[in-house]
Amino acid sequence: MTTDAVGMDTLRTQVERALGEFVERQLPASGDPELEPLRTAADELLAGGKRLRPAFCYWGWRGAGGTDVPAIFTAAASLELLQASALVHDDVMDKSDLRRGMPSAHRRFQALHEKSAWYGSAEQFGEGAAILLGNLLLIWSGEMWRTSGLPPESLAAAQPVHDHMRTELMCGQYLDLLEQAHGENTFESALRVALFKSGKYSVEQPLRLGLVLAGGKLAPWMDELCTGYGTRVGIAFQLRDDILGVFGDPAQTGKPAGDDLREGKRTMLVARTLAAASSGAAQTVRRLLGDPGLDERGVETLRQIIDETGALQECEDLIGDYLGDALSALDEAPITVEARAALTELAIAATSRKT
Repeated sequence: MTTDAVGMDTLRTQVERALGEFVERQLPASGDPELEPLRTAADELLAGGKRLRPAFCYWGWRGAGGTDVPAIFTAAASLELLQASALVHDDVMDKSDLRRGMPSAHRRFQALHEKSAWYGSAEQFGEGAAILLGNLLLIWSGEMWRTSGLPPESLAAAQPVHDHMRTELMCGQYLDLLEQAHGENTFESALRVALFKSGKYSVEQPLRLGLVLAGGKLAPWMDELCTGYGTRVGIAFQLRDDILGVFGDPAQTGKPAGDDLREGKRTMLVARTLAAASSGAAQTVRRLLGDPGLDERGVETLRQIIDETGALQECEDLIGDYLGDALSALDEAPITVEARAALTELAIAATSRKT
């Protein structure tokens, strides 16, 4: 590789190459045929995605003076395995049928059981196999990170960040379950879940990893960049996810319209809606939210309430505010022009996406 920073398309290609080579070493295509469904499920899950987490890690590395070596792409690509693990487990907990327009992992394994006419519960088999796949991807993410080829001292410096990121993600998943169990939430509690479950490990911590890998330690300006830019982009990223979960186009999101409503997700958007709704409208939201049989008419009713309360516009405004503050913090960071331009582009892409 040259010392010139790569473009986004090249970065994506390098990440996908590293993932493909790693998975091939773990589960060769010519391996045990009974393990082939695991390999296929992993391959298809890893084939999609926007590669945002590796991109934030890479540009943190570049921003702190790192140059293009193959090992940084491998280390950054390991974050896609962590993301894939989280998606598999999330789909099991939410009982989601689809992921990126295809059957979710537990539904895929359930169908395998049904087609094979095996003994026992097909649904239980599907969920068990998906949990194991998610665990496998989590183990692989750590292995790929450790064996990336970066200098041991760089990995050692960044390991506490890496460990903390994974702990935050698991705690966020638990807080999400707890939020649904409580049945009511506030914007602040939903924001806390969003930060732990998605925002931090999507933006802030990958950026911090790249900075520490290149810099050897977390300088004050790096921490300021991660909180001032990374945290705000992470919140805006999750707010966009909340909106897409209700108003997104299924052809682009790969999930049925209003799926978050059927799953009863207590998002920041829902919290704003309930806080602003009349008693009658709030009662309707509480009655319909979380109904797995919610039809198109029910989805449209909830969309209308969300829109009429001003919650949708308020969340759109918040996205703009968080993005603006994040870019202001980015302008103050002592990083290269190319890194600043790339991180600006990434922030806009993460908060204005359609999928």
